[in-house]
Amino acid sequence: MQGSTANRTSAGFVATHPLDPEDAAVTAVMRAMTSAAKGARQGPETRGQFDAFMESVSPRDDVTFEASSVGGVPGLWAMPADWPSHDAILHLHGGWFNFGSAKAYRHLVGQIAARAGARAFIPDYRLAPEHPFPAATDDVLACYRGLAERGVHRVALTGDSAGGNLALGLASRITGEAARVKPALVGVAVMSPVTDLTLSGATYETRAEADPLFTRPQVAELVQSYLGGADPTHPLASPLHGPLSDLPSVRIHVGDDEVLLDDSLRYVERAVAAGVDARADVWMGMPHGFPASVGRLKAAAQALDAVGAYLAERLRAPASP
Repeated sequence: MQGSTANRTSAGFVATHPLDPEDAAVTAVMRAMTSAAKGARQGPETRGQFDAFMESVSPRDDVTFEASSVGGVPGLWAMPADWPSHDAILHLHGGWFNFGSAKAYRHLVGQIAARAGARAFIPDYRLAPEHPFPAATDDVLACYRGLAERGVHRVALTGDSAGGNLALGLASRITGEAARVKPALVGVAVMSPVTDLTLSGATYETRAEADPLFTRPQVAELVQSYLGGADPTHPLASPLHGPLSDLPSVRIHVGDDEVLLDDSLRYVERAVAAGVDARADVWMGMPHGFPASVGRLKAAAQALDAVGAYLAERLRAPASP
């Protein structure tokens, strides 16, 4: 364990999970395969490669998919065998605001939906650089509101990486509006969220070598593509800098070998200080996006199991007043 993870663990809002020896061997192979591409520039021309990688996530045979539009935003429903009609998950996909699609993410979201026993909608929110901030934030709010028109009463938000950013920002936006927004938001579970677009987290330095995928200059270019000329401290751009006091329960899963580790730890620390039921699960030796390796990494299945159990509990619990 490195950096400030130990201090936060002792405070009670961070749980650490040891690296399984078999997972260590798998991640070593993964690191060797990605080493040449670490820090490489990623523009819109690489969207196809990103989607192909996400398409390779192990599918489930008990989840079906249906193209649809919610709140005027196109996307896909991921539906397990049995799902309650009044509950739904809204999953906001990752890809550094520049990449990703509902179709590419369907298998990862199917893994979550099956474990939670609830249907999940994946919106195709607008991507940068063609549609910079705040286009994506407006799309996900429209989608959330559109769920009420579908008869959905209770929603849990999920997201990964940039999608985690959008989920946490959306949660603050919903709870901060004067008029109560329908449907009821019952919980948020995100994986390796990007919470601070000022890129001030210490782990951009302390995990610079450990992270097999990203470098700070590479991330800075992607963030600038998304922000355009917007202020990176805007609450909808950086949830770390937004209001947190009225949020519902929040759970975060993140790898210890990520330059983004501090984005998770600092967010949870601030949320707990604001009175929120928040917790971070840190998976030792895991890189960014490790849950997508379900079927190859034990930690991936364990993290997804924890997310699914949390979502099932929150969707069935009484909504906060």
